[in-house]
Amino acid sequence: MATKPASSSTSSPAEYSESSIRVLKGLEPVKQRPGMYTRTDNPLHVIQEVLDNSADEALAGHGKKIKVTLHSDGSVSIEDDGRGIPFGMHPTENAPVIELVFTQLHAGGKFDKGKGGAYSFSGGLHGVGVSVTNALAKRLEVTSYREGQVAKLAFAAGDVIEPLTVRKAGESGESDRKNGTTVRAWIDPKYFETPALPMTELTHLLRSKAVLMPGVTVTLVNEKSKETQNWQYKGGLRDYLMQTLTADPVIPLFEEEGFADGASESFAEGEGAQWCVAFTEDGAPVRESYVNLIPTSAGGTHESGLRDGLFTAVKSFIDLHSLLPKGVKLMPEDVFARASYVLSAKVLDPQFQGQIKERLNSRDAVRLVSGFVRPSLELWLNQHVDYGKKLAELAIKAAQTRQKAGQKVEKRKGSGVAVLPGKLTDCESRDIAYNEVFLVEGDSAGGSAKMGRDKETQAILPLRGKILNTWEVERDRLFANTEIHDISVAIGVDPHGPNDSPDLTGLRYGKICILSDADVDGSHIQVLLLTLFFRHFPKLIETGHIFVARPPLFRVDAPARGKKPASKVYALDAGEMEAILDKLRKDNVKEGSWTISRFKGLGEMNAEQLWDTTLNPDTRRLLPVELGKLDFQETEALITKLMGKGEAASRRELMELHGDTVEVDI
Repeated sequence: MATKPASSSTSSPAEYSESSIRVLKGLEPVKQRPGMYTRTDNPLHVIQEVLDNSADEALAGHGKKIKVTLHSDGSVSIEDDGRGIPFGMHPTENAPVIELVFTQLHAGGKFDKGKGGAYSFSGGLHGVGVSVTNALAKRLEVTSYREGQVAKLAFAAGDVIEPLTVRKAGESGESDRKNGTTVRAWIDPKYFETPALPMTELTHLLRSKAVLMPGVTVTLVNEKSKETQNWQYKGGLRDYLMQTLTADPVIPLFEEEGFADGASESFAEGEGAQWCVAFTEDGAPVRESYVNLIPTSAGGTHESGLRDGLFTAVKSFIDLHSLLPKGVKLMPEDVFARASYVLSAKVLDPQFQGQIKERLNSRDAVRLVSGFVRPSLELWLNQHVDYGKKLAELAIKAAQTRQKAGQKVEKRKGSGVAVLPGKLTDCESRDIAYNEVFLVEGDSAGGSAKMGRDKETQAILPLRGKILNTWEVERDRLFANTEIHDISVAIGVDPHGPNDSPDLTGLRYGKICILSDADVDGSHIQVLLLTLFFRHFPKLIETGHIFVARPPLFRVDAPARGKKPASKVYALDAGEMEAILDKLRKDNVKEGSWTISRFKGLGEMNAEQLWDTTLNPDTRRLLPVELGKLDFQETEALITKLMGKGEAASRRELMELHGDTVEVDI
């Protein structure tokens, strides 16, 4: 019997040939997918890209004034008294340098680090910067004052519409500045949910720049409201934190700084941090961190270093004076719970998560900051023993409160709870605010994870093979599968539907983390587990308890270079690995002197590597699972196409439509 082809003759799929491949040139990628390069809720980040360039000039010691003007016509201008962007011809690109900076995604003065470079410390190396601002602007004008000359050009949607003109300073009749840059941008509202700048965020950003650069004046002029605000701080972080706190500190503010000198074997000269910490008994904590003046609203490894340094110093003081009551176990968050701080780190080559640089990912920053914070706080505590005891009292009180809360959760479970699966290696703590369980692919990886984990807060549940595709499995048949039964019993929550109200009081872990290999098979296991949670444990996704761990795929062993010792650097994927190799080349490391290893699976990692890359909360990549922009029904329909047994035709259609946008590692 003949069968009909899946696609009808009347609607044949679009032809896929050589002409189907489209190459995006210049700034087209930004216009096509602005959300990959900037925030699209409002234009603050694209304005900040210009502001950060002015701040980098001041950070390098070449400017004392930054002025932001909100014009009546909706445009924004930023001017500084730095060195001015060079406007001569580039030696290899056959275009003026000032034009390249605004029209090429990977052009700028911040790639050239170290001696002789234009910037030793600057806000990151993503290579996009003001070119993104230019791409998303209806019009953008740049004026550069440099070496007695004034250069000007204008762009529209990223393209030059008024070519570069250069004249002598003072020729136009107005008083020209000696040096500096002015950028005026008319942002295109079609790329943003709202074209209005959030004034509270903008003023906070400008004020923080002034705080972090004592002696630099930052000005905001609003032509509509005819208001002008000026910020200049001489007292630095201490004055700023005192003004921001909502409650009085219980001990004097701890303000210090530490920077590597030329004799440091681990860090470049000038790398380090300055910080100010206050401990309060009540009120909302104030927590702000910066890397090379870039605000890191989502924190990162420099904040982890501060937390580690504070905890180690306080615990050392408590142990020295035998202050810890019997049965109380201190954790980092107990010391950190009542801490307010402003932290400003200087990192030579910062690696950020995402294009908007809201979180620092540089692994060495933990050791960098902690290495300066711990000894200075230990010294201070032992010089001020009474204050040290007061701080110890705060931390011990937080630990006792946490442990009592954990005991209450244990009591409510009752005696009728199912016996935990034998292969589960549980954690010692019972506080779900800190506990996490890793669902690990395979026994060998499970073995490394058991040895490498933090026994206090991290549990390991190894899974044997690929679990069942549960998309079309009835709930009462789920427990016929041993792996699913063990997952449900281990997490302490029964299967349920999207409209049910399951009892979550038995939940045993605040974070349920899917940990699989960084290859195709690992991705398949990840999808099967996500399918299980979405279909049969949706409230765990809704309440933010499901996470996906991202282990690295590559390791690069770099040789010693200059004063930097030999190092091991991990990369999530080929893109990150290429960025690491580019950096080694820029450090003049001989081509091929490094070694690249590809992990075939988690089982190849030893316990120390797995901890450092995937389990350590300070250095790992852990992604929360959320529904995103689709609602529950839309997500359900999409997963049905992907996971349904009778959906081969619609699955093929989906692949034909979107297959060329998917990255596949084969």
